[in-house]
Amino acid sequence: MNNKKLSSQQCKELLSKLKTRFEKNKGRHKNIEWANVQARLEAKENSGKLWSLHEMENTGGEPDVVVYDKKTGNYIFYDCSAETPKDRRSICYDGEALQSRKENKPKNSAVEMAAHMGIELLTEEQYRHLQQLGNFDTKTSSWIKTPAAIRDLGGALFCDRRYNTVFVYHNGAESYYSVRGFRGWLSI
Repeated sequence: MNNKKLSSQQCKELLSKLKTRFEKNKGRHKNIEWANVQARLEAKENSGKLWSLHEMENTGGEPDVVVYDKKTGNYIFYDCSAETPKDRRSICYDGEALQSRKENKPKNSAVEMAAHMGIELLTEEQYRHLQQLGNFDTKTSSWIKTPAAIRDLGGALFCDRRYNTVFVYHNGAESYYSVRGFRGWLSI
């Protein structure tokens, strides 16, 4: 989709889903009022970001507000689906890893999908913050933003939650599994 704008009907439906999720999960965003979030979402300059949220929603991410950044005045959305988003699984880490595979290439990579959607992969710190808000990735795992020093050596990092503990692991960046995808974040 080259046109990164939503129709008025799509905007209305997305705002309704986001509001319902926001109200259902108040523990994720204490001291944040939906009316303020909605005003920010409806601001004309954020129409492209609404498209990104729509993409997060359409790929199974269930985006929700998790942080209010006092410095910028922005609201931070994370993918809050119980497991790594279903339509973002079976992918390797980045385009370089995808190109390096000679056989059985996955359809895409986490970094390129995120870029196309206009979002960023969660960092380890953000992933750990998410896990303080609930139990996520108890059956799946999620690629996270990998430091350049690790990526330069061919590796990439991913996380999950097992035994009530958050684990950070490494793998070759070209690897992919049916239960590994990625979670993203967006600042609005």
